[in-house]
Amino acid sequence: MTKSLRQSVVIALLAAGALFMEQLDGTVIATALPQMAQSFAVAAVDLNVGMSAYLLTVAVFIPASGWVTDRFGARTVFASAMVTFTLASVLCAASGTLWQFTLARVLQGMGGAMMVPVGRLIVLRNTEKQHFVRMIAYLTWPALAAPVIGPPLGGFIATYSSWHWIFLLNVPLGLAGLGLALILIPNSPGTGKGSFDWRGFALTGLASFSLMYCLEAAGRGRVEWFVAAPLLCAGLAAGACAVRHAMRAVHPLIDLSPFKVPSFAITVSGGVLFRTAISAAPFLLPLMFQLAFGLSPLDSGLLLLAVFAGNLGMKPATNAVLARFGFRRTLIWNGALAMATIFTCGLLTATTPAAVIAAVLFLSGLTRSMEFTAINALSFSDLDQTRMSGANTLFSMLQQMGNALGVAGGAIMLRAAALTHPADAEVTTADFHFAFWAIGLVGLAGVGHFRGLAGDAGAALRGKKG
Repeated sequence: MTKSLRQSVVIALLAAGALFMEQLDGTVIATALPQMAQSFAVAAVDLNVGMSAYLLTVAVFIPASGWVTDRFGARTVFASAMVTFTLASVLCAASGTLWQFTLARVLQGMGGAMMVPVGRLIVLRNTEKQHFVRMIAYLTWPALAAPVIGPPLGGFIATYSSWHWIFLLNVPLGLAGLGLALILIPNSPGTGKGSFDWRGFALTGLASFSLMYCLEAAGRGRVEWFVAAPLLCAGLAAGACAVRHAMRAVHPLIDLSPFKVPSFAITVSGGVLFRTAISAAPFLLPLMFQLAFGLSPLDSGLLLLAVFAGNLGMKPATNAVLARFGFRRTLIWNGALAMATIFTCGLLTATTPAAVIAAVLFLSGLTRSMEFTAINALSFSDLDQTRMSGANTLFSMLQQMGNALGVAGGAIMLRAAALTHPADAEVTTADFHFAFWAIGLVGLAGVGHFRGLAGDAGAALRGKKG
């Protein structure tokens, strides 16, 4: 292994560790909410404000990550984000009231909004084209693994220890990551031009906040329409103004020029729909296993580990598959297979053998890992360094949107199916089947977008021409 490749691998693993820490932190507290609510002397449902505060803060501050990185340098921003995230984790653990916890989560969201996009940008800037797929594969598995590992891990910690350890575990990880960042990440100076685009930040922030708030509220089933409706209208108007501003401003906060590159535009647009379907699965599956099949939380979590096993199992074969079939064919056929596993989840019943369920979930893990690695690598394959920062910011924003759309879409479809029987009736297996099939069709529409890719898309990443 050459020195440059070795350095790229270590940097990618560092960024993957930061991504895993951030993603895990967003999912691990779900099963610990009852214990936390008891500690704060509030109802468990009130803890949602802490979860929402984190997601909304990330959505608002991600658009600024590109400008901040270009202005102050990647190592400085990444290390500062690590410190902020770790310090906020300590404050979360030390919180004695709900509002102290919420404020700590806001600070943690600010760190996460910088840490994850900047970590990806560092990898993109320090990786040669021929090693792109391998490095992107390292960045892909944390986002897929965390939603699967987080809930059972949080439940284990809450059951056998204290919820405080959920956040204190970030301290050694954050300190180790900070030390490695200061040593390994090149201290390249910032290259930012122009002053901070406050108007673009305000418009984009309002649009992101409004959309994420409505999606998150829909996912929880607690939409207060007298608040959500005007907020959504204001957000849509702000989004339209933000796009108009970005197209006219000399140095806009959000650079839309990457959408002029076909590989980026097609892959990202299809990827959002695909991610929506995939993100719904970790939300729907545990509910179906426990509410419809009658499984315990532990048994449900153990079944979901098959998805994680599939994620890891595909990594060694990723390069070989892409080299053999190319990006376009892989995205289309592997994407269709991934959606087939979603449709299959819409056929499972309480009498389905556990081995069959595990096999379906393992195959789902294999295909989603392959698809996300290909999407993440191809999105940046044809971009030069001048567009990389703006493209990374756009990618991070749309990735966040796809995740939120998945959870909200799954919840909405589940409630839509429940309208077919009495309001006081329990959710049925058929309701979950409807939700899986509906969300699978959304993902299949995303796969259809990939047909617009050129046959030689990503040739530079495969070491081939034409």
